[in-house]
Amino acid sequence: MTIDLKKYQFLFKNYTELRVQKTESKHLCFVKGENTVSEKTISSGVSARSYKNGFWGFASHSELDESSLKTVIRQANDNAAFLSSKTVQKSKSFPATVNHHSVNTFCTTKPRKSFNEIMAFVQEIDQYIFPKYSKLLTRGLTLSCLDMEKTLLTSDETLAYSMVPRTLLCVFLDIEKDQEPIELYEVFGGLGQFEDYFSDPKLLYPKIDQLYEDLMLKKEGVYAKAGIKECILDSEVSGILAHEAIGHTTEADFVLGGSIAKDYLDQQVASPLISLIDFAHTFQGQTCPIPVYIDDEGTKAQDTIIIDQGVLQGFMHNKETALKFNVPPTGHARAFKFSDEPLIRMRNTAILPGDNSIKEMIASIEDGYYFKKPGGGQADSTSEFMFAIEQGFEIKNGKLGRALKNTTISGLAFEVLKSVSMVSDDFQWSVSGMCGKKQLIPVSDGGPALKCRVNVGGRA
Repeated sequence: MTIDLKKYQFLFKNYTELRVQKTESKHLCFVKGENTVSEKTISSGVSARSYKNGFWGFASHSELDESSLKTVIRQANDNAAFLSSKTVQKSKSFPATVNHHSVNTFCTTKPRKSFNEIMAFVQEIDQYIFPKYSKLLTRGLTLSCLDMEKTLLTSDETLAYSMVPRTLLCVFLDIEKDQEPIELYEVFGGLGQFEDYFSDPKLLYPKIDQLYEDLMLKKEGVYAKAGIKECILDSEVSGILAHEAIGHTTEADFVLGGSIAKDYLDQQVASPLISLIDFAHTFQGQTCPIPVYIDDEGTKAQDTIIIDQGVLQGFMHNKETALKFNVPPTGHARAFKFSDEPLIRMRNTAILPGDNSIKEMIASIEDGYYFKKPGGGQADSTSEFMFAIEQGFEIKNGKLGRALKNTTISGLAFEVLKSVSMVSDDFQWSVSGMCGKKQLIPVSDGGPALKCRVNVGGRA
């Protein structure tokens, strides 16, 4: 996708962004050996956004010819001018920024496989599962490949190109006990294309065997006892807590809308052991699962410290909210489709690791739970949350006990984080997140394990 956007810059009026995008996706699904979904889609288009006197004008088109590019620029400019003409209120202009030039691509260097070869790969995994674990009620495999290619030009003469792929293979196993379905899943893959992760199906067999063993433990598991308990939240659970219950409350558009975080800035909101950051593209010398170098407004993306040693330090901003808060933008404006306007969205949200081992943390609990894998959940602007837990274990007298059946955890996230007394020294990213704030978009979260007090559902 090579289009010289600079030749259209003469049409820009006011502050303008011009974005060309191509998205290619593949999706496969096998359920009990039957191929239920097999599709490949490509979508492309162009959008323009213009800012005048506090109002945005936006336009998009699914064609990528010269006429369409000129049309969307003119329409965006006209829309902004029309809206701004309806008020006498004057708004500040965006501060001038340094022009950035960025090229970031994560295309595989390995020979590409055909769609039929990819399908055969997934089918071979299914054929491994069925004869070996024939007592399963259901088995399912879903493969999602998403390649997002963008080129952006702004009035500030920022020019950015990116090609960011993500490949995810999810394996679901389901068995029955006393007419009750017991299920468990695992996700493989992450940033990159299919060939970067999957060369030989046999390499996944030991991981699938482990998934089945965990499912058998869960099948014979017990229900958690309801109440406030001392618990360990493993990295996947601490990550969803960071994203859903803290991250969303600290997105500046939600803060302006009345999020509880508005009243907590510069205050102690968590244990001093807790530092929470939304990373732009790199952590500990490694590329994050969702790397953003230049956001969809042309802002150079930066790591944003949300909580520093328990103190709420700041919010995530686009250009417009940064202007209202009189702070620099943080590079959080992201759009999923070419026809989507950029919104404030998280990228890679995580709590920093601490000094404790998981073994030490388990040994410190007399009667509690170790929660490893989350299911669905929700949180609101007060930081109140409820998450399903799909895998967990008892902790009795400092040792892991029986596996748990499905349960829930809930509470106020800031209060739960205040109760944190230990943080593990390991760190894991969850690679499969899709955030549904107005428009679906890939995100990542993660972190260490946390020892804290949390309200556990289950049976009294």
